[in-house]
Amino acid sequence: MNPFEIVPIGSTGVTVTRLGLGLAPIGGLYRSVGDDVAMATIDRAWAHGIRYFDTAPLYGAGRSERRAGAALAHRDRDAFTLSTKVGRVLVRGDDGDGGGGGGGMWAESTPETPRFDFSAAGIRRSYADSLARLGMDRADILHIHDPDEHYADAIGAARPALVDMRAEGQVGAISVGMNQSAMLTAFARTGDFDCFLLAGRYTLLDQSGLGDLLPECRARGLSIIAGGVYNSGILADPVDGATYDYRPAPDSLLTKARAIRDICDEHGVPLRAAALQFPLGHPSVACVVIGMRSPAEVDDAVAMASVEIPGRLWRDLIDAGLLPDGVPTP
Repeated sequence: MNPFEIVPIGSTGVTVTRLGLGLAPIGGLYRSVGDDVAMATIDRAWAHGIRYFDTAPLYGAGRSERRAGAALAHRDRDAFTLSTKVGRVLVRGDDGDGGGGGGGMWAESTPETPRFDFSAAGIRRSYADSLARLGMDRADILHIHDPDEHYADAIGAARPALVDMRAEGQVGAISVGMNQSAMLTAFARTGDFDCFLLAGRYTLLDQSGLGDLLPECRARGLSIIAGGVYNSGILADPVDGATYDYRPAPDSLLTKARAIRDICDEHGVPLRAAALQFPLGHPSVACVVIGMRSPAEVDDAVAMASVEIPGRLWRDLIDAGLLPDGVPTP
């Protein structure tokens, strides 16, 4: 695949590169990154040709957005696509309830913690605060972030707020980003969204999105941004202790991932390359977003996205029962 191919998001005027840079890691996900490495990571992505960048207030309680803004400040704003997320606002102290902040998943402490807020006022505040941290006048795509336990508020208040903000020209495309496909399908059926960020549910190990969300998006002309394609590590390297959805992977999934790896090895294809490219076989998947925390990780992702994968590899995976019959492949 050409990781730098420019493709449209739904019927909007927003475009993305096939490979996007996920900016959770530069927010200090699990371990400290530092400003210099964060800047170098974005610079390396830009030098390669990546033009889609995805961040969120959650990522390091604003640290990712600040670092992304600093790294992109001198770039032509019309030359790249930026997405951030709403549904959490950052509050001073420890009274947040939306995950993140210092400690836990985030290694670099900040004085703020996230708090869920899917009200219309909260959505507008979240976006305004994000733009202030980014130092920009707009994002191109806004995702409602992790509304799993807040569906009523997200669909009843956040959704119409985003529809209004798009009509006002504040953002080019509106979306929801989640780690499940069923609720995203419900959002798709409202007819109000342009795209969805589906994390971990359309991968070499988990094609659950193929049963509901992807057909719905195909019928409606909506785009999917695929995240979590390594399922948090197991599809990068299925060693003992590998993680799946941020937890130790069960033995059954380790066995399956190793069987997929063995077939990839037979074709001289790294497992990471197959995992990264597989989602792009579906016509509704516009791009794949990979979290990267260093220039070396950017180089690796670009290399994996550029590997030529023979069609026989996908057929062998289907014949072995490791992918379902009829699944679209690149």
